[in-house]
Amino acid sequence: MPDVMSSRLIGVGVGPGDPELVTVKGVNALRAAEVVVVPVMDSGERGRAEATVAHYVSGEKIVRVVFALNERSDRGRREAAWDAAGARVAELLGRHGSVAFATIGDPNVYSTFTYLAQTIAELVPGVVVESVPGITAMQDLAARSGAVLTEGTEPLTLVPVTAGAAVLEEALAGPGTVVAYKFGRQAAEVAGALARAGRLDDAVWGSALGLPEESVRPAAELDGSPLPYLSTLIAPPRRDGGRGGKL
Repeated sequence: MPDVMSSRLIGVGVGPGDPELVTVKGVNALRAAEVVVVPVMDSGERGRAEATVAHYVSGEKIVRVVFALNERSDRGRREAAWDAAGARVAELLGRHGSVAFATIGDPNVYSTFTYLAQTIAELVPGVVVESVPGITAMQDLAARSGAVLTEGTEPLTLVPVTAGAAVLEEALAGPGTVVAYKFGRQAAEVAGALARAGRLDDAVWGSALGLPEESVRPAAELDGSPLPYLSTLIAPPRRDGGRGGKL
């Protein structure tokens, strides 16, 4: 693999899907990069990151790279896919001075970019790795639903439900707002956990935020039917102290 002392890999958060939620710095980074890599599960698909990026750069600059985004059961297959993806991006860095990697949400919050950056640091000695923050799904859902994420001294807990419903149960038993990512396939378990914690009535969930198929609904309407994988949940704590009660 090339030793490219001047090459730069920039992880750019492009938000949850609404192209208007890409920051000015993010747009500038995408346009300044010679190549913009977008992660896909299949080379023939157009993912959410690519759809957002296409609003700001020409298609000629966009390169799809296949990642094992949802491979959890076969570690060997996952590692092989990651090695191939890392090698492809390293190859691009050998031919281009700057490569941007577009990731939905933020590059440092449950992002594919984290793993890619680790791989590239080993494959391309001297590469400069940077990141541009992006608006997260929980911020977008809070804005669209009117849910308040935190007040005063409240903590904020973010959990991926792919880690198991028990992780969510534990978080709901604590103080402050709980945000759950990737809970769509376990919607029934999530609804039950909210009910047991007494948080069902004030919770809200959303999916495909900023896209034509957007759905933002009260969690009380969850009926156990599977939801889109990237669904997001906000479960605020009970707030009885009135204005400033949590200060």
